[in-house]
Amino acid sequence: MRILVSGGAGFIGSHVVASLLEAGGRVSVVDDLSSGSRDNLPPGAAFYETDLTDPSLTEILLREKPEAVVHLAAQPAAPRSLADPCFDATVNITGTVNLLESARRAGVRRVVYTSSAAVYGDPLYLPVDEAHPVQPLSPYGASKYAAEVYLATYQRLYGIEGVTLRLANVYGPRQDDAGEGGVVAVFCRQLLAGETPEIFGDGEQTRDFVYVADVVSAVLAALRAGAGEVLNIATGEGTSVNELLRLLQQVSGRKAQAVYRPARPGDIRHSILSPQRAKAVLSWAPGYRLADGLRETYAALESGRR
Repeated sequence: MRILVSGGAGFIGSHVVASLLEAGGRVSVVDDLSSGSRDNLPPGAAFYETDLTDPSLTEILLREKPEAVVHLAAQPAAPRSLADPCFDATVNITGTVNLLESARRAGVRRVVYTSSAAVYGDPLYLPVDEAHPVQPLSPYGASKYAAEVYLATYQRLYGIEGVTLRLANVYGPRQDDAGEGGVVAVFCRQLLAGETPEIFGDGEQTRDFVYVADVVSAVLAALRAGAGEVLNIATGEGTSVNELLRLLQQVSGRKAQAVYRPARPGDIRHSILSPQRAKAVLSWAPGYRLADGLRETYAALESGRR
């Protein structure tokens, strides 16, 4: 299969690219390298350094003629969206529309889009399923949801098969400090450097941490199934920030006393997503226990592996 991956040089994208190549796919990558790195890319993928809003995107898709697009490129940080909502909207909304229009012109059959738990806002109940109201608390959450709506519209208008994956807090090797799972990367670097970990609030806020390899397997499943679906990709289990740090100290063998800072305005207290619909539709389930994923994440950072 011919697949184009937007954001393929980034954290999640580079893992997706590697898995697609291993499966025998013909893979092309579009990335502006604002947060990704060419060093993340395995050999064998055609690479185009360009912005999603660039008019040349259509020419790239016409040249590569992908059967499917995996859309991962995004402005991923809620704090930046609050500071610069126009930039956030340009990347996450205008960039997505440009990609969808390019895909339409190139005859793309399917688009798998990675959205975010941020679209739900402050949960009314736990675990959050796909029927939960969409009420984002940041421009980032709003822009990710707007892109979902555009994808559904292109499916209705032009028959492009769209699959939206709402990701929980993804973590794993190659992650930077931005994005919703960034606390894992922050703690790993602080422990490795012998620095004091910082926790905002009392540390009892919970998140649903899903390992990047499990996200990749969901993306690959969505290339084959789930047309028209919106699906949570998560573990269904909540872990407090305090427990996360304890686990990381256990797997790293490094001890550190955390410093507690004031809670950050707008932080959601608890966020846990239900993966049950994804299990039914994609025949997918997370395979990594949190301790195992953290062990692999820390070991990769410690050894300098990408």
